[in-house]
Amino acid sequence: MESRATTPPDPADWTAETWPIACNMLTFGATTPDGTPTIDAPAVTWAGQLRQVRELGFDHIDPTDAWLSLAKLSPERLDEFRSVLADEGLGISSISMTRSSVVDRKNGEQNLADAHRFLDIAPEVGASIVNVGFMQGLTAAQQKALWFWLEPGHVDDPELRPLAIERIRELGDHAAANGIQLSLEMYEDTYVGTPEDAVQFVKDVGHDAVGLNPDIGNLVRLHRPIPSSPGMIDLFETVLPYCNFWHIKSYTRDEDPTTGSYSSAPVPLKYGVINYRAVIRRALELGYRGPFCTEHYGSDSIGVCAENRDYIRQVLGSALNRPDLPTNQQGASA
Repeated sequence: MESRATTPPDPADWTAETWPIACNMLTFGATTPDGTPTIDAPAVTWAGQLRQVRELGFDHIDPTDAWLSLAKLSPERLDEFRSVLADEGLGISSISMTRSSVVDRKNGEQNLADAHRFLDIAPEVGASIVNVGFMQGLTAAQQKALWFWLEPGHVDDPELRPLAIERIRELGDHAAANGIQLSLEMYEDTYVGTPEDAVQFVKDVGHDAVGLNPDIGNLVRLHRPIPSSPGMIDLFETVLPYCNFWHIKSYTRDEDPTTGSYSSAPVPLKYGVINYRAVIRRALELGYRGPFCTEHYGSDSIGVCAENRDYIRQVLGSALNRPDLPTNQQGASA
């Protein structure tokens, strides 16, 4: 396929209304209702799913490989996808790999090759970020649970950490050569499973094109002890200076110290245990200029994502008009 690189807007020019806030396509799943893999579905199927997102007012999507792996499309089908995307009036601000660890003992080398392919596709479709993580496939128990996080899942092997650093650094080199960034998604029991571990991993990689995705929603939903503070702001404080992308979602969380029981459930951003108004404003203070990708599990996922997008824009609008922020963080609307 001939190169058709698309230059994304300069983050220095983003305003509250133009800041890229994508809808994650995860809600549509890897198969269609009749069981056809989404990757093999006709373009009209892709168009119908994309149209639902566009009708909710989204300008951007994140075509996660848990929906449709662009890395596995033939050049012809990738062109077909780009045509459908354009017809529906949507752009791509980020591409996420889900449960495709580059150190998976069985599929790690293939996942690494796919990550490289995503890094080549991203600038062609206008995306500035490729998001990867070390989470792996759901266990049988997780697949049967009401919420998969209620059952224990994969735990990273410390012996493979040096290989993980090597491969992420390799991807960072590729990202830098293509003028984009690589982001590492925080996820429990992985090398980036706590704020402290995540920062240390990024420091050990030591690459300017590699940052963090502070998806701390993945942590607050767990039915286990986690550090807590009002609004969970302390959990973010450690990682925000290293962040270049953001999967953003929220949950309720309750703990009963008498019985040792926990409960959590997905909710829109403004109703959860994380005070995202304070956290987003703090991120901007620290210089955050990355895209957002809205996520939600259960109920009308894309409908909640649209509510979350509007909430984020309101918070950005308020924060970007602060006279105490440096000029390059205020945006053109300030």
